[in-house]
Amino acid sequence: MEALEKVIRACEKCERLVAHRQAVARKPPRRWAGWVYWARGVPGFGDPEARVWVVGLAPAAHGANRTGRMFTGDSSGDWLYRALYETGFANQPTSTHREDGLALKEVFISAVVRCAPPDNRPLAAELAACFPYLEQEWEALRPRLRVVVPLGHVAYQQVQRLLRQKGPPFGHGVEWQPWPGLTVLLSYHPSQQNTRTGRLKWEAWKGIFVRVQALLSQAEGPS
Repeated sequence: MEALEKVIRACEKCERLVAHRQAVARKPPRRWAGWVYWARGVPGFGDPEARVWVVGLAPAAHGANRTGRMFTGDSSGDWLYRALYETGFANQPTSTHREDGLALKEVFISAVVRCAPPDNRPLAAELAACFPYLEQEWEALRPRLRVVVPLGHVAYQQVQRLLRQKGPPFGHGVEWQPWPGLTVLLSYHPSQQNTRTGRLKWEAWKGIFVRVQALLSQAEGPS
């Protein structure tokens, strides 16, 4: 994982994404004036012995592109880490910067694209360029992995590609077992587009990780 992190941080495969992440860093909004942006590829974050893999879309322009850690410093991260904390997977409910003391237990978080895309819409070529990073994380996590949680349609498409299988239609809370011992649990992305409109409510969101707890307990079997 450490070697892969170095590669992702140094990645400049996609000219459009490199230009965008740097442009955002040069002209931040007033609330982040003076902040030295990460403005590089963002590696995955979490427990390297994870049994749960959360796969998002991409770093937010003023979230992970600013802080350098997945789902850190934006409203999506506020929802994610609060839910992880309340279900026992994180040691604190907030994630504001890389040195804030956050630690995850049994969860690893990554994304299908590692640089912030314009309008949060990566191109097919950019998804393809980042796909090998997803594959390498999968190979590292695979021996212990029991649950994969893709956030949104695009993440789910890439997970299906990774597993070389076609799953059921996307829907929040839908479960798919591509093979015994592995469950893919689908979820809406906790973006403002979903949370502010009420498409994704807190109870339904936290319920995803409550269900993850149950799936892990089932995998352990009777005590």
